[in-house]
Amino acid sequence: PHATLRSFGSDAELLSYFRRIKDERERARQAADSAYRLAIQKAAKCSSDSLPRSIVARPASSLIGADAVIRGRTLNAGNQPQSAVVVTVPELSMQTMTGADGRYRFAVPAESLPASRQLSVRVARIGYQTVTRTLTLARRDSVELDLRLCDAGLALQQVVVSGAAAAAVVVDGIAAERADEQVTNTQHAGVDEGGIVKVHGDYLVILRRGRLFTVAIGGSDLEPIAATNAFGPDVDPQGTWYDELLVSGSKVVVIGYSYDRGGTEVGVFNIDARGRLSYVATYELRSNDYYSDRNYASRLIGTKLIFYAPLYLWDDDDVFAALPAVRRWYRGAHDTAFKRIAPATRIYRGPQSWTGDDLALHTVTICDLSAANLGCQATSIVGPSGRVFYVSPRAVYVWASSWSRAGREEQEAILYRMPLDGSSPSALGVSGSPVDQFSFLESETGQLNVLVRSDAYGDAMWLPEWASGDVALLRVPIRAFGDGTDRVPWWNYRRLPIPRDADEDAFHNRFVGNYLLYGMGSGWGPPQSDSATLFVVPWTDMGGDRDVTRLRLGHGVDRIEPMGSDAVIVGADSSDLHFTGIRLGSAPAIAQRYTLPDATQGELRSHGFFYRMDGPDAGVLGLPVSESGRPGYRHLIDGSAGVVFLRNRGHQFVPLGTLRTTAAEMNDGCVASCVDWYGNARPLFLRGRIFALLGYELVEGAISGDAIQEMRRVTFAPRQQTVAR
Repeated sequence: PHATLRSFGSDAELLSYFRRIKDERERARQAADSAYRLAIQKAAKCSSDSLPRSIVARPASSLIGADAVIRGRTLNAGNQPQSAVVVTVPELSMQTMTGADGRYRFAVPAESLPASRQLSVRVARIGYQTVTRTLTLARRDSVELDLRLCDAGLALQQVVVSGAAAAAVVVDGIAAERADEQVTNTQHAGVDEGGIVKVHGDYLVILRRGRLFTVAIGGSDLEPIAATNAFGPDVDPQGTWYDELLVSGSKVVVIGYSYDRGGTEVGVFNIDARGRLSYVATYELRSNDYYSDRNYASRLIGTKLIFYAPLYLWDDDDVFAALPAVRRWYRGAHDTAFKRIAPATRIYRGPQSWTGDDLALHTVTICDLSAANLGCQATSIVGPSGRVFYVSPRAVYVWASSWSRAGREEQEAILYRMPLDGSSPSALGVSGSPVDQFSFLESETGQLNVLVRSDAYGDAMWLPEWASGDVALLRVPIRAFGDGTDRVPWWNYRRLPIPRDADEDAFHNRFVGNYLLYGMGSGWGPPQSDSATLFVVPWTDMGGDRDVTRLRLGHGVDRIEPMGSDAVIVGADSSDLHFTGIRLGSAPAIAQRYTLPDATQGELRSHGFFYRMDGPDAGVLGLPVSESGRPGYRHLIDGSAGVVFLRNRGHQFVPLGTLRTTAAEMNDGCVASCVDWYGNARPLFLRGRIFALLGYELVEGAISGDAIQEMRRVTFAPRQQTVAR
């Protein structure tokens, strides 16, 4: 038996541990305060006003139409870039976080600027004074605004308690989902991911803008069946984002996060054989925001709902009032008390003394959807707060890394592994950070493979878009995981070439077959990469640079997807959308190309793509598309124009055509979750049929020869959305 992490033996031991952390952090703060005061005596007093206050606006040539941009840097007292700063524009409900270079950027849609208006830019970081500046912005303006943060001089700091582990639930005897029933582009077969559309018998279940819909697809016509709020009549949805949908048997589960109540919401609905929905209950779990612009918070294996959410603890003595807990939500009813779902014996710690300003409890919760009352159990692990969450068919992994690494040569990080059989978690000391869940692969041979970068901060919020620095492939046997005292030796990291393309941030990676592929694209900005290098690495070989294949593409690397045993790379330049097929044989090479004129991707998330494999070197792919030159962030605002379909036939792309939307913009009366953060368009391949989900439209097509033709369509848009009060 291998060593594992140590759990707390009792609540008393847990309380003592956190009090000791508080004391150690207080001493560290006092020492830092003394050093800071000494530095201040030697230099000019830090002032957020010490930077030039003048704001220069110039034409935003890199933006489309009448959009505007606000950009700049956040600096510390020593004029060094300050990372992990939350930057907001409150009037527009826009928020981002600075990367390692301290930079931030907002693309302001033209529709938010009907006339010149005054806006405020607010920057905040724990331990620093909040700074707010006002500016006047008009269409086509580009504003540069650098802001300096000064020490708050206060003892209030946040202890990020982060915990990741699987609950004591044995997952066995789970049959893999039928291939013709799968409508979500998942990372692993049999591990479903929370999405916006699922299938239940002859019905599609769709989540959009705070509403649930069902559409019948079993007959000759498409027919809307049911529509209901994605929250219960006893729940106030204000400030809540309903993000992810999963279906297990007759249960429909909606996962959301409430900024008003400060927790994860799990809404449970029943769906009957006729596609009708009925509300069951809402469960609220203590957590902080789980959002990631690339990853998904939830997974489903059989009837086991698995989801990750971080949990942050403040410096107070009431530790138990902030530990993982759940309550069934009744507004004004009796069952409102939180019940702990992580006893001390399911809260783990490594041998390290994590006392920095970004400590956290990473928490993985597993709920049994077959239980009458949604039985949930949680496991937490104390560690640094930066994270990437990955679920294989056998285990849950959380790579936890520290943001507090200024001046360090090596990023402080630890990798946790929580087996899905309920056994105790284990850990390894590691370096760097993966970019997203696609940086991981747990292989059948008992190896864990992870692509890491030296300047990456995990997958929280928009942090995956800012990964940079050195690139290395970590390969380690799963049996090497232990109690966390061991660090992975340097020879387990294979140094890889660093992409040197124009855009330094929009990094994408994916394991496909026996190869690892990675490269740079345009990300959430405007398409601008007319060429990029795709790196193809045999991950089974820890050799040197000689085995790396470099393929020069005529576009950026904005999406990497498996296509049978090969891969397809999708990327846009300033005019067109490109698809490049990569043959992954003994000598990887470009096998095929197709260019869709005057187009960009309509969706950036992985679920926006789907490939139906019809045989060796044969299949059909679908991808939402939009107009030429559209910046990536616009997929949150504008719906896709259509879904394009390509046939892969003998390493040749054959264009089949596009199923397009005909719906005009409408006022749907949205009252909650009114931005499509997880997209609203999907290609669907189901039981030999082809559909395109486009906002509130479902279009069915059929392939005849080398063309796809529309067969039927239906609109399921609500007339008005109401909330029971």
